[in-house]
Amino acid sequence: MEKKLTTTAMLFSVGFVFLLICTVGAFFYGIQIGTEKTKARYVNEADDAKTTTASATPYQQQDLVSFYHTVFLPYREFQNEWFAAMNKLSQGKSFEATSMFKDLARLASTKADEASSIDMQKSPLLGEAQVSYIRSLKLFNEAAVNAAASAKKLSFNELMKNVEQDKTYLSAAQFALNAQQQYYSAMLKWSATVDLDIPSEYKAPALLELSAWKNFNITIKNKVMADQLMTRKKLTAYYPHDLTSRVDELVQSGQATKLKLHSVSAVVDLLINTEAVRSGDFNESKSRLYQQALLPQLPFFYPETN
Repeated sequence: MEKKLTTTAMLFSVGFVFLLICTVGAFFYGIQIGTEKTKARYVNEADDAKTTTASATPYQQQDLVSFYHTVFLPYREFQNEWFAAMNKLSQGKSFEATSMFKDLARLASTKADEASSIDMQKSPLLGEAQVSYIRSLKLFNEAAVNAAASAKKLSFNELMKNVEQDKTYLSAAQFALNAQQQYYSAMLKWSATVDLDIPSEYKAPALLELSAWKNFNITIKNKVMADQLMTRKKLTAYYPHDLTSRVDELVQSGQATKLKLHSVSAVVDLLINTEAVRSGDFNESKSRLYQQALLPQLPFFYPETN
């Protein structure tokens, strides 16, 4: 009888231990599965957050405004002075050309320092535009120094030609056009975060028909005009959006049809070759053509009025 009880107790003990082992194993297995699922969920949420941040945050309106005041405006102030100097030369007013270009060289250096005062690298396109504008100003500094030296021995006609053909000047202009294109591309990315129907990127086909142009949002049109100016290596006193407004006026007035122009490039060629675009054209036609347009709150879109 005692032997039977001992066997029963032994079997009971073995069964209990086995059940305990299974229970503990199941418990830790459940913890492992739960931990892996939690990790996976947080990884997915982190990836989604990174994607959202990458697509939206870098191109907030405040970034565009900060860039305007700290990078674009210093460059623009220099560019206005440069064009004023070139205008004097074209009119034969070459007196004191040496000192004029020396002043431009100093101004370019000062404005390059101003444009370097902020870090725009968190917004890739704005960061690239900043670097391009700074390089442009430094090259303009060199071009002005070269022009100041040449002014002592060349007539105003020769000096004008010499400046326009100077490799340093041409490089400076190209960097400025690159920066302009990058800035307007950043505006397009911003508009895509505000209106989901607007693409964040757009590259026009080789032949962009006016029928397609008519349906574009204003920020797409402006970006296309920045592209057109860069392709033509045309550094201008007017903005890409001034060119946009002139294209729209020609199209909406029916003049493009009368002239048998069917592509955007053909219209742009006509406007540029006839010097039919001026700084301020956009703001003059804004109330008629772009009253409801989606635009960032930048001073050159919303100038102060007295």
